[in-house]
Amino acid sequence: MLEVQIRLYSPPFDFALRNYHKRVCLDLILFTPGGISRAELARQIGLTRSAITTIVNDMVESGLVREAEDGPVTIGRRPVLLEINPSRGYLVGVDIGATHLCLLVTDFASHVKYEIEKPFDISLPPAMCLEQVDQHFRNALAELHLSLEDVVGIGIGVPGPVVQDEGTVSYPPIMPGWDQYPIRKNLFNLWQRPVTVNNDAELGALGEWAHGAGRGERNLLYIKVGTGIGAGLLLDGRIYRGASGSAGEIGHITIISDGPLCTCGNYGCLEAVAGGYAIARQAQEAVRLGRRTQLAAIESVERITARDVASAARRGDLVAQQIIMEAGNQLGIAIASLINMFNPGMVVVGGGVAQVGDLLLQPIRQVVQQRSLHSAAQVVRINTALLGRRSSSMGAVVQALNTVLDQLVQD
Repeated sequence: MLEVQIRLYSPPFDFALRNYHKRVCLDLILFTPGGISRAELARQIGLTRSAITTIVNDMVESGLVREAEDGPVTIGRRPVLLEINPSRGYLVGVDIGATHLCLLVTDFASHVKYEIEKPFDISLPPAMCLEQVDQHFRNALAELHLSLEDVVGIGIGVPGPVVQDEGTVSYPPIMPGWDQYPIRKNLFNLWQRPVTVNNDAELGALGEWAHGAGRGERNLLYIKVGTGIGAGLLLDGRIYRGASGSAGEIGHITIISDGPLCTCGNYGCLEAVAGGYAIARQAQEAVRLGRRTQLAAIESVERITARDVASAARRGDLVAQQIIMEAGNQLGIAIASLINMFNPGMVVVGGGVAQVGDLLLQPIRQVVQQRSLHSAAQVVRINTALLGRRSSSMGAVVQALNTVLDQLVQD
């Protein structure tokens, strides 16, 4: 449950209502930095202290919650703070990208215990790709001396529109052969553990909301700039997915009507002019034209990647910087339209390309100021993802944890 909706009720309350309050308590304990006291839970939820004590004692006895350090003294006794019990089990977050795979293992309180990032090729057959995911997953468990039974939830992020009920993707432009492939079913069959599947940009929004730059924001846009470009929309405290799961596919907004061909089949999409493949293609063309750039030292022109361009830009290469800044200009045009439409309080730019920092962010900010409505542009903050390349995999952990907690409060 992402949104905490506080409502006032009077006891006595029935079993379903108690589970609801239990879930709200868990969210407040989870997402209050430094922990929260019983008295503060009662105040925020609107229940009596005795009702909160009953709910909290039940969660402590079941091992979900534990008492942490005492809080600061204001008046009277020092309050006892509550936190999620980190030893309740392990969670796994996997970010499957077009060219990379990130995998995290955390404890129940989302503290990272293991992390890898490996090259990956999403264009391979789905069964082969999931076999690689399985191998990295089992290697991680072996490194931590864990069994499958120690894992209580697994979140998977993929770079395409997700059909939530089915655990599949629908017509994903950069995932050839994956349409309607049963991702969740196959991974559950492999692991026999709870698995959730979500869009990677949506998970990026969730990760940054829970643990990163967007902590506490109710209206947040997360823009993932990698091989593809996508947006995760957190609107009024909830992830917005749209009617078919394809909300946020801003990579396929037309920026240049007669621009280059995109993977979706249209021309001039944002992804085709500012995504990872586009950045690499522009760098390759610059080398072929004989422009002075560090990228010319790469042995084969066709091997130049967006990461190479970003790295050269950070080292002061002017050609690479120009390519990155032009990508920022194009991104700014699309983001300005989203800001006009959704009026967010924050835009977080993440993904591999975003690691170049202000070279990408500054032109985005400038274009947003020029093209967004004044009232919207004045309130929005545009920042780089605080979690860096972890945003989506941490979001996958949060999603897995949410699913586990939803089930636990029903038991």
